[in-house]
Amino acid sequence: MQQLAFKRVLLKLSGEALAAGQGFGVDTKRIHEVAAELAEVHKLGVQIAIVVGGGNFFRGVAEQAKDMDRVSADHMGMLATVINALALQDALEKQKIYTRVQSAIKMEQVAEPFIRRRAIRHLEKGRIVIFAGGTGNPYFSTDTAASLRAMEIKADAILKATKVDGIYDADPMKVKDAKKFGDITYMDVLRLGLNVMDSTAISLCKDNNLPIIVFNLNQHGNIRRVVCGEKIGSLVSA
Repeated sequence: MQQLAFKRVLLKLSGEALAAGQGFGVDTKRIHEVAAELAEVHKLGVQIAIVVGGGNFFRGVAEQAKDMDRVSADHMGMLATVINALALQDALEKQKIYTRVQSAIKMEQVAEPFIRRRAIRHLEKGRIVIFAGGTGNPYFSTDTAASLRAMEIKADAILKATKVDGIYDADPMKVKDAKKFGDITYMDVLRLGLNVMDSTAISLCKDNNLPIIVFNLNQHGNIRRVVCGEKIGSLVSA
């Protein structure tokens, strides 16, 4: 069996990653590609938990919510993450992987409530666990939910899947000579105001010394490369 750098990981997926080029909704082809890649990693023996965003449907801080009460808008964003979690669960189960969705907002007919010990037991039994509903609280992003859940399940690292190959000092899509950071500290991310995860999520990881690996999801095989210890993307650590 291939040597693993991490035994248990939390993968942070944005809603936009599931929409692919569509910008809105779920791209069926893309979600099955992601599921197939996760199945490949799962077969290596890695315990995988996932936090998924909801920006492909609704985001509480987006332009579409500007005239809404922030709490109501955030609750709508949380419900959007549940839609994505159910879509991802369906795609993973078509790969013959037992999957559980745990929601921070109670909705027993479609998802389990988030119970930490139950989540850990699912992982130990070889199931993939998808955490939906963010933290269950307004004003907290799904990045913060990812940091929180990763620490609750004692994950070895957060894998932050993005559309670029790491952390840059400017948007590499817009700035041609943007500088990439191979390794960077939590403090430097906060000090430079880099758009990796929000400051609450970074601070939470810093206080608990939880590494974050930022990598490009669009290059097939990257999740496997990360869990096997290949040096790709950017590492945020102490």
